[in-house]
Amino acid sequence: MSSALTARPRGRQPDQLRDLSIVYEGLDRVDGSARFGFGSTKSLSSVSGPIEVRPTLENPSQATLDVQIRPLAAIAGTDSKALATILKTVFASSLFLSHHPRTLVQIVGQALCGTESGSGLGSAGRGWNATLTASLVNATTVAFLSAGSVPMRGVVCAVAIGRLQADPSSSPILILDPEEAELPRLDGSGCFAFTFSAVLPGSPLSAENVPRCALSWTNYTTAGPFDVQEFKRACDFAKKGAMEVWLKMKESVCWLEKSAPPPRIRAESKVEDDETPGEMEVDDDKVEI
Repeated sequence: MSSALTARPRGRQPDQLRDLSIVYEGLDRVDGSARFGFGSTKSLSSVSGPIEVRPTLENPSQATLDVQIRPLAAIAGTDSKALATILKTVFASSLFLSHHPRTLVQIVGQALCGTESGSGLGSAGRGWNATLTASLVNATTVAFLSAGSVPMRGVVCAVAIGRLQADPSSSPILILDPEEAELPRLDGSGCFAFTFSAVLPGSPLSAENVPRCALSWTNYTTAGPFDVQEFKRACDFAKKGAMEVWLKMKESVCWLEKSAPPPRIRAESKVEDDETPGEMEVDDDKVEI
C-alpha cells in the first residue's frame, strides 16, 4: 500500500480522531442544547420535553418522540428526513419514553458545516456524510445530558469509519473519522452508533473505566461485496473511537456539574473559532438555532 494512499491531513494516524469539541449552548425555550464537533465537522442539537403534545399525536403508553433535521442551508430534503427517521430509531431504544406518557419529546438537529462536500447542505443525492451524521448523534446525546428531563437507558456515542483500497488484490485500510478532504478517496464508509450502559451484560466497567457498550446502529457500506470479517474489524475500530467520545462526554458533564448554569459552558480539547458564517433563519416555535 503506497504512502500516498494512507497519508492523512495533518499527519493523523488511521485510528486517530480529530480534536473533539462540546459546547453547551443554553438556547432559549428548550430544555437542553449542545454542539458537538469532530474538528470542523460540527452539528447542533436541542431537546424539548416532556412537553404538551397535540391530541392527534398523543400516545397513552409512552411519550411521542419527534425528530426534525435541518441542513446548513435551504429546507430539509429527503436526506434530512431519512436521517430524522434513523435518529428516532436510535434514540427511541435508549430513552425511557414510557415514563412520560401522553407527552412530546422533540429533537431538532442542525448541520453547522458542509460547504466542501455538500453534506448538510440539503442538496439532493449529496446527503449527510458519515462523520457529520456521527456528530449529530453525539450532539443529540449531549443535549439530552444537558436537559436531564428524560431518563436514559444508556449514552449513545457515534463515530465514522472510512475505507481505502488501492486495488482489489490489496487489503483495504480502515480510517477513523474521515474528514471532507478524504471523502473522494473512500470506496466505503459508515457511521457506527454505540450505546454505553452499566446495565449491559458483563463487567460494569472496562480497564479504562468505560461502561460496556453495544452496537445500536450502523449504515456501513462498501463498493465491493460485503465481507463479514472486514465489518467486524470496522466495528472494533469504531468501538475504540466511540470510547474516546464517551470519555469526552464524561469530562464535559463534570464541567456542567461543577459550574453554575451560565448561558454557555465550554468543554473543548482545543480552542477553535466557533463562529458559524452566515445567519440561519428558523421558524420553529420551540427552538432558536
